[in-house]
Formats: sequence, C-alpha cells, structure tokens
Amino acid sequence: MTKIAPYWQNYIDGAWVDGGAGRIAVTDPATGQMIAEQALADARDVDLAVQAAQACHSGGALRHMRPIERGRLVQAMGQYLLKHKDEIAHVLTIEQGKPLWESHIEIEGAALYFEYYGNQASTVEGRSIPLGGGYFDWTEHEPFGVSAQIIPWNYPVEMTARSLSAALATGNACVIKSPELTPLTNAWFARAAIAVGLPKGAVNVICGLGHEAGNALASHPQVNQIVFTGSVPTGIAIATAAAQNVVPSILELGGKSAAIVHQDADLDAFENDIRWGIFFNAGQVCSAMSRVIVHESRADELTERAAAVARSLSVGPGIDRTEFGPNMGAMVSTSQRDRALSMIARATDQGGQIAAGGHQTNQPGAFLEPTVLANITPDIEIASQEVFGPVLSILTFKSDAEAIQIANSTDYGLVAGVFTNDLDRATRAARSLRAGQVFVNEWYAGGVETPFGGFGKSGYGREKGREALWNYVQTKNIAIKLGG
Repeated sequence: MTKIAPYWQNYIDGAWVDGGAGRIAVTDPATGQMIAEQALADARDVDLAVQAAQACHSGGALRHMRPIERGRLVQAMGQYLLKHKDEIAHVLTIEQGKPLWESHIEIEGAALYFEYYGNQASTVEGRSIPLGGGYFDWTEHEPFGVSAQIIPWNYPVEMTARSLSAALATGNACVIKSPELTPLTNAWFARAAIAVGLPKGAVNVICGLGHEAGNALASHPQVNQIVFTGSVPTGIAIATAAAQNVVPSILELGGKSAAIVHQDADLDAFENDIRWGIFFNAGQVCSAMSRVIVHESRADELTERAAAVARSLSVGPGIDRTEFGPNMGAMVSTSQRDRALSMIARATDQGGQIAAGGHQTNQPGAFLEPTVLANITPDIEIASQEVFGPVLSILTFKSDAEAIQIANSTDYGLVAGVFTNDLDRATRAARSLRAGQVFVNEWYAGGVETPFGGFGKSGYGREKGREALWNYVQTKNIAIKLGG
C-alpha cells in the first residue's frame, strides 16, 4: 500500500516549490481525517507559473519540435501513468472517495487520452488555397501559447489528462490549477513531464483557492487560452475574466441529463445503464444520468428496477472496495453530501417520493445511500437543478413530443439518451434533443475519439475527439505574391 507523503509541493518552471498562501489540508472523505497538506499558491505563484509557460512557448522548445516527436513525449506521459497506476489509484481513492477499482479505471482512461492525442500530434495540418498563378497561399495551425487549465475535483486525473494531452500535442505550454479538494494526484503529471523529458515550463502544476489563484490565472494577461470544467457560476466568472483579455475559453459546465425510456425499451439492459449512469463515482459526474423520463406504461416497473439497483450497492470506504462490482464509495465531502440530502428533502416536500435510499449511511464519512426518487414532475426543483450526487429522479411522459419537451426543459444541454428498439424513433429524438452528445441504448457510449461538450448553460467548446484539437490552435494564413 502506498504511503502518502505528509506534504506536497507545487511544480513551477521545472522545480518543486512551496506556496505563497501557505498550506491547505487534504481530507479523506471516507473518514474525515486529514491525510496530507498541499502547498497553496497565491497570485505571485500563478504569475511565476504563467511566466514559465510563456518562456517555454516563446523559446520554441515545445512548439518548434517536430510534431511526431512531440507526440511521442505525450504518449510517454500516458505510459508513465500506467506504470505508476497502483500508487496513483491509492492516493486518488483516499483523497476523492471513489472505490479503488474506479480509480484504476480513471487512470487507465487518463492514459488513453495521452495515447490518442499523442497519435494526433502530426495530423494537425494546414492547407493550400488556390489564388491563381501569381500567388502561393497556405494556412498553418499554431498553438495559442499558454493554456490555463482549471481542473474539477470529481475526476482530477482524467480531466487533467483530457486537456493537458491535447494542449501539449498541439505545442502549448500549460499551467494546471488542481482542485483544492483533490490536489494530490496532479503531482504525477509533473513527475511524468520530468520523466519523459518535456522542456522546462511546458507543464506547471499549482494548487490554489478559486477566488485567489483561480481568479489570478483566469485573468492573467499572458494566458492565451483557458480550459475549465465545473459549475455554471464559476464558468461565468471565468468567461468574464477571459473576455476582458479577449482570450478563448473551453467551458464544460453542469448537466441535468435525461434518458428517455420508451415502451419498447429493454429494461433488463437498462438496469446496467442505471448502475453506471447515476451511481458511478457516487453520481459526481457532469454527464450523469440524473433524470429518467419513462413512458407512463412502464413507470412502475422501471421504478422498482431502479430501486433494486440502488439497494444492491454496498456503500463504504473506497479503499476497501478493490474489486469491480456493485459498490460505491464516499462523496467528496460532507458538505457535498449534505447539499444532496437537502435537495432530496425539498423534493419530497414538493411531492416526490423516495423509492430507495434518501439518507446518509450510519457510518463516519461523507456517505449517501444510492437514491431513487419517483413521482417527480418538471416543476419540482430537483427535476431541473444538478445534484451532483447518487440521486436519480424518475419522471413520466405520455407522448414522444412530451418526452422531448421535458428533456429539453432545463437550462443545461450536456448529454441525453434514448432507449428504444425503434431506430426511426431514436433518430428523430436524437435530432430533437438539445444536447451536445446523445446516447442511444447505452449510457456513456462513445470514447476519447468522440467529441464532448454542451449546449446552453452546459458550456461551449469541445473536448475529446479530433474536434478538441481546434480549441488549442489558431489559424494563420500566409499569402505570397510570386514574381515573373
């Protein structure tokens, strides 16, 4: 078992350093006990990190590298994560709360981003544009320069890998602000950068509070591009700061994603979608299947099945849950758990019914029973507001049009799902749903190759897939008048 160091530093310009704002305690949500202290960056630390990244970019050590060579370094970072998977997974479970086997899945997913985007590095090509015999004209795609990446606490390894791999593959230097609740595992990205031989300043990793370090990073005049995953209010603040400097942003914000379940859906198979869609990572997933909109003729059966899935899960410390199976760990903090409990209580006050769960468990730590709420109507708060916890709301519909209307009735638009054996019905629904990604007959279908991002208040820009690469480059056109 990995011994967790008592103190973790930030990584700036190729060196491990303390933080100007002191230290912050990192707590195990399964026990409530402090596990380590993390150096806390202030605005000066942010400036030093940005200056280091800007120097790396200006000097050309990364952007002038042959793309296929740069891609090999990116791939090697993923291989480094896999080599150290066991120790990273242990720390991730202790600081975030998820089962140990889920942590292994997260690290494997993170490594896959480095493999995928490492392979893409040499494919970002420009084109020639015919202007007649007197000219030679072409386009090039250049990195923005300094990419500031503000990481969420729910998937601190995978979400960092998602943006860092694409940014490095396209030649950007990066400043990562790790989440203060789960900052420790981000250290392995700095270690990977050292191990594979990335230029100094290409990867900088700092932990800081949002109102200080996060604000300083988002508003820094030498940051050229911003990536943020998190809440809508924070996303608005970051977009506002970026706009002051006319800096492009990628925002992946909240979701209240709906699965429409028709009369002909295979409910045996759908039970697995419930398991993964809302109870994986204790429901702390932006694209969680937090709403099921089921045809009224199947509502009772689906509710019984969903409740059975919820009751089948063993809930307890993630570090004890080493094997893939029907189990769930702690939420990230007691405050996050208590917020979910308050939303459940308001839902029942407004007419919802608890079909399963609905309470904290009788043990220390930030544990919440997997919860299923029935009799939810679109006017109840929990039908439109994100819980970010293991809470499934079940609504009903009479017609296909009503199902689409309910699914599209929130401010969000991250993902959605349709479950039916009728391909025509599924296609019509997929085209009508206001979401950046639509799953048909399997929640979380897709992979690192498929673009991901939201409509509405779920944000803008795309992560994953080829589309993500264009968020990290800007197009330059070069036109030459030929003589003779």
